[in-house]
Amino acid sequence: MKLLQGIVMVVFVVLTACTVEKTDYEAELSTDTTEYIEFEEVTTTTSGDYTISIEALNGTLYKGYNEIHLKISNSETLTNLEDVTVTFLPIQTDANGNKSSCPHQYNLEYDATEGYYLGYVVLTSESDSTVSWQAYIDFQESSQTYAINQPFTVEEQTNMNLNMTAFTGNDEEQYIIALVAPQSPGVSENDLVAGIYKYNTPESEGGTFPDLTQYSYSIVQNHTLVLDPRMPEPSMGNHSSPNNEDLTQDTDSLYHGVVNYTMTGNWTLNFIFQDADGNTIKGTEVSTEFTPGIEGERSELYIDILF
Repeated sequence: MKLLQGIVMVVFVVLTACTVEKTDYEAELSTDTTEYIEFEEVTTTTSGDYTISIEALNGTLYKGYNEIHLKISNSETLTNLEDVTVTFLPIQTDANGNKSSCPHQYNLEYDATEGYYLGYVVLTSESDSTVSWQAYIDFQESSQTYAINQPFTVEEQTNMNLNMTAFTGNDEEQYIIALVAPQSPGVSENDLVAGIYKYNTPESEGGTFPDLTQYSYSIVQNHTLVLDPRMPEPSMGNHSSPNNEDLTQDTDSLYHGVVNYTMTGNWTLNFIFQDADGNTIKGTEVSTEFTPGIEGERSELYIDILF
């Protein structure tokens, strides 16, 4: 009987502590996440008779994954420039003058229905007094080439559901994983979408700046992100959830899976990144034990979430 009473008391203490901590935490947590659905102008410039406008969700470029729309219009004819080759190269310059880039779509795709050029850019740092960003945009019309160098600002990503991580794999290659969706998850099974990219190490010294061979990234093909979501807060006991699905590549080149959030709060998406043959490039398994009062361990590769 004493043993039974002791077990009941332990369970009561654990559940009470978890409930109190969880309630206090949720009282301080705003679960309202603004979901941006409208594309607005980020920056605009002119070259000759052409006006070039870059648009993004909320009219803001954030650290992380950004879909971009680029519009080119002729101020003389008041028409849009349709279906020409347009290239987009983002360049970051630090306080020492060092230049680098980030994952991006170099050749933009023309959307005839909407009348803009479509692409993406995964921006790896915010703009500040030591970091600046510029977009190098080229297009050709009537055998004339236009080259534009347009500064833009990168804001802090305040939505942790759209976090990203950069790392060096066991193969010594440099990778970036950027979350694309959901912007505003729910307490349910959510479609989880991510972009995975690899830096293409230059094989030779660069030519005239900006030389794409020095700033090239590629989309990682046919890999897998093994997913283990957990709540690392000590009060949550490192618990996970059922019905999660690993992320695999779809026809849009992004990686799709399912994450089941059973409550709001701090979550960690623990990953094991595997190549097409199942070899681990980065990431470690984490404990599946329920550990109330102890912060849950994280994989070697993870992204923290808060909603």
